[in-house]
Amino acid sequence: MNDGKPTGQKPKWWSRPTSTPPAAIAEPAAPVADEGDFTLAAPATPEPAATEPATPEPVAMEAPAQEAVGPEVPEVPAAGTATPEVPAQAAVVPEAAHAAAPVPQQASAGLQDRAEVPVGGQPQSQPLHEPDEYRTPPYGGPGPWAPAPPVQRPVATPAHDVPVPHQQQTTPQPVPTPPAQWVQYDPWGAPGAPVAPLTVSSVPPARSPRSRRGRALVAALVLALITGVVGGAVGAYVERNGGITTVELPQAGAEDSGRAPDSVAGIAASALPSVVTLHVSGAGSSGTGTGFVLDTQGHILTNNHVVDAAASSGEITVTFSSGETADAKLVGRDSGYDLAVVKVTGVSGLKPLPLGNSDNVRVGDPVVAIGAPFDLQNTVTSGIISAKERPITAGGEKGDGSDVSYVDALQTDAPINPGNSGGPLVDSKARVIGINSAIRAAGDGSGGDSGAQSGSIGLGFAIPINQGKRVAEELINTGKATHPVIGVSLDMQFNGDGARVGEKGKDGSASVTPGGPAAKAGVRAGDVITKVDGQRVHSGEELIVKIRAHRPGDRLELTLLRGGKEQTKTLTLGSSQGD
Repeated sequence: MNDGKPTGQKPKWWSRPTSTPPAAIAEPAAPVADEGDFTLAAPATPEPAATEPATPEPVAMEAPAQEAVGPEVPEVPAAGTATPEVPAQAAVVPEAAHAAAPVPQQASAGLQDRAEVPVGGQPQSQPLHEPDEYRTPPYGGPGPWAPAPPVQRPVATPAHDVPVPHQQQTTPQPVPTPPAQWVQYDPWGAPGAPVAPLTVSSVPPARSPRSRRGRALVAALVLALITGVVGGAVGAYVERNGGITTVELPQAGAEDSGRAPDSVAGIAASALPSVVTLHVSGAGSSGTGTGFVLDTQGHILTNNHVVDAAASSGEITVTFSSGETADAKLVGRDSGYDLAVVKVTGVSGLKPLPLGNSDNVRVGDPVVAIGAPFDLQNTVTSGIISAKERPITAGGEKGDGSDVSYVDALQTDAPINPGNSGGPLVDSKARVIGINSAIRAAGDGSGGDSGAQSGSIGLGFAIPINQGKRVAEELINTGKATHPVIGVSLDMQFNGDGARVGEKGKDGSASVTPGGPAAKAGVRAGDVITKVDGQRVHSGEELIVKIRAHRPGDRLELTLLRGGKEQTKTLTLGSSQGD
């Protein structure tokens, strides 16, 4: 069957065949072969059948210029016919035909084995073998990303059996064949762009940012590990060896050594030059105590139990705060008040300690105690007045009661220990308000520090300076102290509340001294005294303490019970010579 193609001929490469025979086209002259080309003789063209006119070659339409991707693809001419130029890409066909069947985009670069056909009248070489359909587009190079051929639309759609004129196409320019070596294929490169050959270079390939970040992270981890190891080693060395260099610690510079007069430091600085330490020995015993200077003549006040060992014969040595020592002699002492006065001679520059008024002291006032506890001289402690008018008794080692002291004491929590006895208790103006005399030790009921080596538990007692001043003046002037009395003998075994007047005296005499202050006031044996000047008394010791807190000649008001009835008596205190 004749389908419009010439029969008995080798197939030609067409852009697309047409069913309508075109007008006859003059056969162009054969092209002149270039030097080096092998020209093959064209085969004879058989005569067309009589019943059918020969189908002439269609005229190729002129295709737009486009850069070829592969090498030139020539057409093989039929025998006895003119071979038109084969365009680098398919000629334009009607829209319907183009949509029905795809047209190859451009000539394959893999047809170099074919012989060349004459184009434009120039002879070309014949193919050496049949074309490989898998090397033609879209299977062959340059790849699946080769650009699609442009579509040229005719001015008008041709009618049935009307030939579609083709425009003359320009001969595509051959693309230089890359050298016979491995090349690097770039699918994103522009068509026809030269391909860079793969060469071996000593320059390392560029590394990605992720690789650089990984190396940076590894380097940071290694640096942290090294830093930790080195830091730990240095820390261990510093801990074991105390540092690498010489240690110089910060320190405050020199400051003014002055202190406020009412501070503890100011009080101590003012009072210490007047405080002394006494070392006493005699009668087979020795002891240490404290005293303070009363005047520039060298009189020093202390406790009686401090100097009791040297009462008959013994030695007393006084050491001042400056370290200077001097011998002292006993001037007078009184066991009832537990006070004594000694005197040093040949010492100049003595500084008397000013005396205060114990009646002005209030509970809570700050105080400072100075002494030599356990022979540690110039010891300063501080506290407050924790109570007033505490009736205490001290002494009593002789057993006959002749050495018992009765004191209406000031109580303080300033630490007082054995060796503080006789030392001053001063107020915020460095004035003496009491003489440290006794302590209450844990488990010790005596209340005195004589023979008791227990430490302070915050219960210290001092003789009020008003009483100490009177006794000291009497000891300096007469060597003896007087005691105020009411002229009665008390029943010390009475267990009731108050002080009961006994039925008889010590030697069987009357318990109320005839003509004495109590007899004149109307006090009788068996009366129970409950108050002195309105202050409650609970025992005979408390009554003695309250009476001795006054001077002889002072008037007192006594409240007593007689037959279950309360009565009030007023009397004037008498005087007795102390021991």
